[in-house]
Amino acid sequence: MAVDRMDEIHEGWLDETIDGTRVVAEGKVFRYERLDVTLPDGARSIRDVVRLPGGSTVVAIDGEGYVYLVSQYRAAVGRVTLELPAGRLEPGELPEGCAARELLEETGLRAGKLKLLTSILSSPGYSDEVLHIFLATDLEDGEANPDEGEFINAMMFPFDEVVDLVASGDIRDAKTVAGILLAERELRLGPDSGD
Repeated sequence: MAVDRMDEIHEGWLDETIDGTRVVAEGKVFRYERLDVTLPDGARSIRDVVRLPGGSTVVAIDGEGYVYLVSQYRAAVGRVTLELPAGRLEPGELPEGCAARELLEETGLRAGKLKLLTSILSSPGYSDEVLHIFLATDLEDGEANPDEGEFINAMMFPFDEVVDLVASGDIRDAKTVAGILLAERELRLGPDSGD
């Protein structure tokens, strides 16, 4: 796994020392902290960090080769995006449980099988968020139940078409790009490739 390899190549001289932390603001989903740090050369600096609970993302592929995406308006970018079903971890929730819950809530599908493809740092320059990307197969129909205030449209596309949408830049959501490319690799190499 990539994390083990990174531990092997870690260069300790790059580490920064956190000398102090203060909470600047807290929102519904995140906490914004300002860190006082000492840099590797001994200089002092400030780091602004957003703390998030993390979440799970699901690449749901049915037996016919269709992948399920959701479209929704994203205020931060001021437009509708096309994304994989995803959501944040609830307190005490395991990533696999979050993936199953979000898939059902947003698409009405239940996964017979969930396989962790990887866990990514969504934007480590300012956030500690970890997103767990799962492949869902053996799908069964259930009933969608989006969160209150969540307006989404679930759609299905041929998998190759979604790969093309990623390659063309029509899909720009990072977790979706990573999930689709990892699922493509998984499908190409076969189900036993990561075990």
